[in-house]
Amino acid sequence: MRQVSVQAPATVSNVVCGFDCLGFAVDAPYDEMTVRLIDSRTVRIREHSDFGLPLEADKNVAGVALMAMMERLEGDTGFEVEITKHIKPGSGVGSSSASSCGAVVAANHLLGGRFSRAELVEFAMEGEEIASGEKHADNVAPCIFGGFVLVRSIDPVDIVALQSPPLFAAIIHPQIEIKTSEARAILLRDVPLKTAVRQWSHLGSLVAALAQGDYGLIARSMEDFIVEPVRKSLIPKFDEVKTASLGAGALGGGISGSGPSMFMLSEREETAREVERAMRNVYSQTGIEFNIYVSGINPDGVKIVS
Repeated sequence: MRQVSVQAPATVSNVVCGFDCLGFAVDAPYDEMTVRLIDSRTVRIREHSDFGLPLEADKNVAGVALMAMMERLEGDTGFEVEITKHIKPGSGVGSSSASSCGAVVAANHLLGGRFSRAELVEFAMEGEEIASGEKHADNVAPCIFGGFVLVRSIDPVDIVALQSPPLFAAIIHPQIEIKTSEARAILLRDVPLKTAVRQWSHLGSLVAALAQGDYGLIARSMEDFIVEPVRKSLIPKFDEVKTASLGAGALGGGISGSGPSMFMLSEREETAREVERAMRNVYSQTGIEFNIYVSGINPDGVKIVS
């Protein structure tokens, strides 16, 4: 096989109290990518969208991830990548991770599955470092593993796949851009121990609640005492959207990644549709264009389609 096409899903990272260590994949939106083997030790990038992605391999997240993979390969093996993005860069739902993960999963398929999923996460994190200035895996891990994941460590890579009950996400994406690097720059560097303990307790109870299928505990656990209070000022109408969504029956939610997207989780799809309407009612009054997605949790991550 010399060519393969994949769908690389959007992801929600941080998941309120799980900064840089908790994430999940959703069914929609997703990027489409085609990767080809070429007999030249290089990476060629082609884009079929209007986002102005850099086409130089060392500046493109997919290119950087593939170059990291190629360091483990011998001979004149290289790749040509065609990217059709539907996940807007700077949206907060893993646009860069979809590109880097789609590329390495497709390339690994062409190579006969030479690398493990943990190794693919390692390669994809190289692309994330280009995008955000730091390596982190809470987007790339769910994009590759699917479902909910906990990132126990990135050095060495250690990803824990989590069980979860049926859940549906309503995600609103205001059409403004927040760069991940800038959103990270405003975070506090020192956190009081008492605040950190509260955060750890909520993260532990959220992981337990997912495993037990305890929707009430999921709702009680989705509080963030460290990141959300700082970053929510970057997102117009954040508090109003959250209040309206909870009023519509959502279990809880918050900022997706670095923002500006916001997500809310619900037990049932019909509730998520009510949450969608509540989000729409709030943002229709702002004059800011927005997209809303309602999606189940994607259990598989990057999907081989042909």
